[in-house]
Amino acid sequence: MDLKEIQNLIKFVSNTGVAEVKLETGDIKITIRTTLEGNTPDVTYVQQAPMQQAMQAAPMAAPVAPVAAEVVDENSKYVIIKSPMIGTFYRKPAPDKAVFVEVGSTIGKGDVLCVVEAMKLFNEIEAEITGKIVKILVDDMSPVEFDQPLFLVDPS
Repeated sequence: MDLKEIQNLIKFVSNTGVAEVKLETGDIKITIRTTLEGNTPDVTYVQQAPMQQAMQAAPMAAPVAPVAAEVVDENSKYVIIKSPMIGTFYRKPAPDKAVFVEVGSTIGKGDVLCVVEAMKLFNEIEAEITGKIVKILVDDMSPVEFDQPLFLVDPS
């Protein structure tokens, strides 16, 4: 939905005298409320999924503090490495480079595992533990949430 469509929707709601209109399409939510005196619209616009940006257009940020690792459950020997921020997950430092880690890769404390792009800054996510990558839980170039599991690691 572009700006022109939103403006037309606001004008339409203002002219009809409707008190409130809610519209949800895909990852966009719009709420338009009009006041009784003068029908001045109050617009709330929310876009839930972050837009993916071109990796080469943005600078690399300083490495983020190591990510907290968490044991999956009491009976499991695996540890989950989670995202420290909201952003877009990238397995490579650049489109033409090799991935940081693969399933089966041995990692050490401080090794870069991936990059999470947030607000056009690429943040290197470093390992806090030593071990072996058992599973990569997120697809390349996918949006990730704060505290979302990224990797499953065998620390033994």
